[in-house]
Amino acid sequence: MSSMVRTVRHFDYLVIGGAEYGITSDGFFQLEKLPRKCVVVGSGYIAVELAGVLHALGAAVTLLTRTEHILRVFEPLLGATLMEHMSSEGVHFEKNCTVASITKVAHWYEVVTTTNRKIQEVDIVLWAVGRKPHVDLDLHHAGVELDKTGHIKVDEYQNTTRPGVYALGDVCGKWLLTPVAIAAGRCLSERLFNNKPDCKLVYENIPTVIFSHPPIGTIGMTLAQAEAKFGAQEIRTYRSTFTPMYYSMTERKSKCVMMLVCAGPEERVVGLHMIGDSADEILQGFGVAIKMGATKAQFDSCVAIHPTSAEELVTLR
Repeated sequence: MSSMVRTVRHFDYLVIGGAEYGITSDGFFQLEKLPRKCVVVGSGYIAVELAGVLHALGAAVTLLTRTEHILRVFEPLLGATLMEHMSSEGVHFEKNCTVASITKVAHWYEVVTTTNRKIQEVDIVLWAVGRKPHVDLDLHHAGVELDKTGHIKVDEYQNTTRPGVYALGDVCGKWLLTPVAIAAGRCLSERLFNNKPDCKLVYENIPTVIFSHPPIGTIGMTLAQAEAKFGAQEIRTYRSTFTPMYYSMTERKSKCVMMLVCAGPEERVVGLHMIGDSADEILQGFGVAIKMGATKAQFDSCVAIHPTSAEELVTLR
């Protein structure tokens, strides 16, 4: 009889005085009214997404980051462009610091950073500093082993170290995205119940979107990853920065940045990274092309749809 490991993930908090006054993304979705002043702690996609939502709705937002950068696991160009845009729109960044303490004062909170900056009259502090797998289930008694990061060990077919026990999704530590867990589950079901013994999810070239303001779309390798795999001499990049025609007649401007990472003499597209309006919608079709092994020449051979932002990806020089 087969078994599936079902768990959820814990949210991480900083171990500081007043940490309990903060909320996580779960608490964010339980808010009944718009907070006036917010502090968001973190630099990943949850932090920038929720900071963007709060700011777009009219809240004053301060984002605390431990380093100079946000979205550090993505192509650096994306985080730098997003930070520049968010700053220009009024989101305040406190870099190279985190929260030292949170004190409740009347109906608001005072946040003190590790750089001794005091942020007063804060309505909510939102923790977005990561999550960890909920695996405190004595799994070792069942022969299910964890890796050094605390995630369940699985092979490419979602088998754990105990025969007949499977795990998928966030608890495995790969691609912490709902559609990825669904896809892995479907492949496992096909293998177990539909006589497809070789069915498995391929974890390469998975498209992902950060629903920031503006959105980010990315698939494949960053420039650094491509150079590490193929060698810097085998890599060529193509970039474009432009203001979409949508903003040509408006005072408010929002630029779009796109980048292709190509490898080898055939210039196979091994990475695509973009930030700008509609990046979330543009990515899906290009994701299919990259998964099929498209080359830069094949991108170039596609007639551009004008006027769109997407046409930049088939006209890069």
